Amino acid sequence: MSILPENLQRYQKFMAFMLKYWNSDLFTKTASTALNEDDQDEKLSEAYDQSPEELVEDLKNMGPTYIKLGQLLSTRPDLLPDSYLEALASLQDDVPPIEYSTVQEIVEEEIGIRISKAFTSFDEEPLASASIGQVHKATLRSGKTVAVKIQRPGIRKKFLDDLDTLKEIADFAVKHTDVAKKYAFDNVLAELRHILLQELDYKREAQNLITLGENLKEFRNLTVPQPILDYSSSKVLTMDYIQGKKITSISPMKKLENDLGPLVDELVEAYLKQIITDGFVHADPHPGNIHITSNNQIALIDLGMVAKFTRNIQEKLLQLLIALSQEDGEAAADVLLNMSELTDQSDVKTFRRSINKLIMDSQVKMAKEMETGRLLIQMNRIAADNGILICVEINILGKIFLNMDQIIAVLDPEFDLKEAIKKHVHKMMRSKMYKELKPENLFSVALESKKLAERLPERLNKISENLANNEFKIKVDAIDQQRFTDGFQKVANRITLGLIIAAMIVGAAMLMKVPSTFIIFGYPGLAIIFFMIAAFGGLFLSYIIIFKDEGFKFKK
Repeated sequence: MSILPENLQRYQKFMAFMLKYWNSDLFTKTASTALNEDDQDEKLSEAYDQSPEELVEDLKNMGPTYIKLGQLLSTRPDLLPDSYLEALASLQDDVPPIEYSTVQEIVEEEIGIRISKAFTSFDEEPLASASIGQVHKATLRSGKTVAVKIQRPGIRKKFLDDLDTLKEIADFAVKHTDVAKKYAFDNVLAELRHILLQELDYKREAQNLITLGENLKEFRNLTVPQPILDYSSSKVLTMDYIQGKKITSISPMKKLENDLGPLVDELVEAYLKQIITDGFVHADPHPGNIHITSNNQIALIDLGMVAKFTRNIQEKLLQLLIALSQEDGEAAADVLLNMSELTDQSDVKTFRRSINKLIMDSQVKMAKEMETGRLLIQMNRIAADNGILICVEINILGKIFLNMDQIIAVLDPEFDLKEAIKKHVHKMMRSKMYKELKPENLFSVALESKKLAERLPERLNKISENLANNEFKIKVDAIDQQRFTDGFQKVANRITLGLIIAAMIVGAAMLMKVPSTFIIFGYPGLAIIFFMIAAFGGLFLSYIIIFKDEGFKFKK
């Protein structure tokens, strides 16, 4: 692995981080330890060399790429204990803002018009500043108030340089260490690259805002800011301005003055719809990305990271959520196994037993007690401990609900989350069934039925004709009959040859006592000849068995 001079600083930074954490208890003990009890997790985290807060601060100091890596690791319960996963899930960067002169230059270059002509006002102080970009408040010539997100100059190159450095190290580690190979560090880096490249394209985020806004238009208490496409590009995103604050910053007085239960119920239904019905999900709903407006609407912002689920995955997630709402451990284990990859080392029996125990131990209803995200993460860890490769969609679902748990507990601690899930998933099941009965879906079924009806008489005629002529055959691909017969033939031949050799040895031994004028080496010649034939036959048989037969070859 060659190290270029310009990469030396990045390698030094990474190696300093690894020297601190690689041999610590955090990485040497947690990967193989399942933590199912909150008090156990708290005691263990106190015993580690580094606290969750220290790990978060170290990743912040490493730079934006490592902050994103930390957020990705928050979905890997097979690597870290729960307290660290929760700390990483809320990991946010704190970076100095871009100078206004640079902001002005980027905006004008990207939208092709001077700021003074596009906007009647453009605040020089940013509303928020993050590793990828920062947001400014502005007013269009039409009088509409908007938020303008500007990508940091050179951030794409910085991300890609860091990713290339990490890829070289990950590839080297996977090639030379069992730990890196077991936990697929190269796959983690590939996923991180995919996520970052999506977040760096503001055109994609603009389309995500349009899609999510359309999908959630039926929810009157939810809003998604829509982009102003004429003033947006791959590095500048102009969208509706949302007047509000982080949903976890809501004041106790507001909670007393307003019944937020219906608002929470609508938020839960909206996310279940995204997961089960649409297959297009706001995948990073941490409190910084969900705001509450002055008129008590919930705004979903920052759609740089979205998850897309196939129809098959949507159905499996629906089954899993139903099983969880009904506290059915057996059904939950069945769904998880159907969504997972099994190996020779997979312990399915222990996995089923552990999932059952986990769900039985979590039979509480209130949001302040029941943590759905934590439950999903613990299921993921149980799978990893039992050699079961669970699908990545469960990781994503766990992260979404981990953040949702925080929001629900703040807005309405007494909210009955299980009952809400049960109510909404049943409603969505009916909706999915109705969609399946739409004319466009029935048309494809009708075409297939037409093809079957057209070909059925011909096929039935062929079957009846073959039956009448005694030519009907059924082919079963069970075993290789020819190889099976050859194997038995080989065994029979070996047994027969062995018996002949044994008989020749016995016969030669008996001939030793018969007087003869034909002498070889002082012994009766015929007996010696039989002995030699038997010896050569035995050696030949041994050679064939040892060196030629499959399954009896020496390991090199």
